[in-house]
Amino acid sequence: MQDTLEENLGETECESGNVEVRWNIIKKCALDTVSDFIGKVNRNARKQWIPQGMINKISQRGKLKNVKTKNEGRKNYRILRNELKRAADKVKYEYLESVCDDITEFQIPGRYDLWTG
Repeated sequence: MQDTLEENLGETECESGNVEVRWNIIKKCALDTVSDFIGKVNRNARKQWIPQGMINKISQRGKLKNVKTKNEGRKNYRILRNELKRAADKVKYEYLESVCDDITEFQIPGRYDLWTG
């Protein structure tokens, strides 16, 4: 990795005396080299309990919202919206139940129990 970084830095030439420009070139080379070896992590701003299948349905719902034929698009949109709402409520409830089970599993015995008083 170090050899690759040195090669990339050697290929870039900066005649500018500006420190900011040089720093941006060095930073870009370093980030490109690291991303080649490690890869990039795509971060999705979503809740932990939402499965991938539900995300696909959400994108379908967004497409249905902008359909030209109003009556058919609106009907399909509402059907999908209701499906998603029911599925989301169920999945969220199951997720919260599992979190609560994990909390009660790792509670220290003999300590004051918040659930039973």
